Amino acid sequence: MLIGDVARRSGVSARMLRHYDSLGLVRPTGRSDAGYRQYSSEDIRRIFHIESLRSLGLSLRDVGRALDDPGFTPSDLVDDLVRRTRERIAAETELLTRLRRIGAAEPAGWEDVLQIVALLHALGSKSAGMRQCAALSSVDEVPVPVEALVEAALSETDPNVAGALRWALAQSGAVGSALLAEGLGSEAPEVRKRAVRSIAEFPDGEATALLQDALTNSDIVVRRYAALALGARGVADAVPTLVDMVVEETNDVDAADALSALASRPALADQIATGLVDRLAHGTLGPSARRRLTEALAGIPGITAARALADLSHDEDRAVALTAAYVLGLRDAH
Repeated sequence: MLIGDVARRSGVSARMLRHYDSLGLVRPTGRSDAGYRQYSSEDIRRIFHIESLRSLGLSLRDVGRALDDPGFTPSDLVDDLVRRTRERIAAETELLTRLRRIGAAEPAGWEDVLQIVALLHALGSKSAGMRQCAALSSVDEVPVPVEALVEAALSETDPNVAGALRWALAQSGAVGSALLAEGLGSEAPEVRKRAVRSIAEFPDGEATALLQDALTNSDIVVRRYAALALGARGVADAVPTLVDMVVEETNDVDAADALSALASRPALADQIATGLVDRLAHGTLGPSARRRLTEALAGIPGITAARALADLSHDEDRAVALTAAYVLGLRDAH
């Protein structure tokens, strides 16, 4: 079969067949009466083998080795192809994500596109300063897509940059908090913590609802951050977790302050005092935990807290008794 016929039937161009010939991959074994090269059925079968191996991403050099070297084993080469393919897919996926984010920002012109690309590059910079500048400028200049800010916030390790990213995200509205909510279910503890801290920066009702849901999260760190944020928002659901934080000496000063802020609402003051008194009644608590609960009661107004402090002023633990007596003295002075 002449080269033109082979090209038509195989789908491989005559030019490529000549290239295969020059490389020694497929050399026609016959000649026509006129002296033209002819391909045998075995030659054509080899052409199809070459095309099959090329479809896997093999170079022509590796194709030649695979077909002609009896000692050639494909396992290492296939492993290498798998690695390179994964790297290529990762690079293409990253490019696709970047293009989607640029499109989501709805740039008005190429100047906007260039600014968005510059900010996206800066968010991924190794320099913490550049990342921080990008986060802060993402609000005043051409807006960075919210997805990019969320991704950056959930992976940021520098505390200053993380703070700037949380601030920038808080300007994005409900879309940002909804995307961050996915981070609460991450397998990585650090990502869950960053997600709840970022959500806490949003002042809207949707963020409050997400924080209330976070009170039942399996991650105790998430529950604690959510409780502190909800306490500042006046949400009573946070009280049990805040009391636990005082007992466990985990951000206990912040937790006590949050309880005090909640207790400024008369309807909650007695509820909070009762929760603290109930924990004091547990015989398993150590002296330091009882002192922290007593100190927390100091910030709670109302008759329930006053009665508890009066009882505690006669406590067997001298530190507890002195703390309670001191607080009662301050109350009487006012």
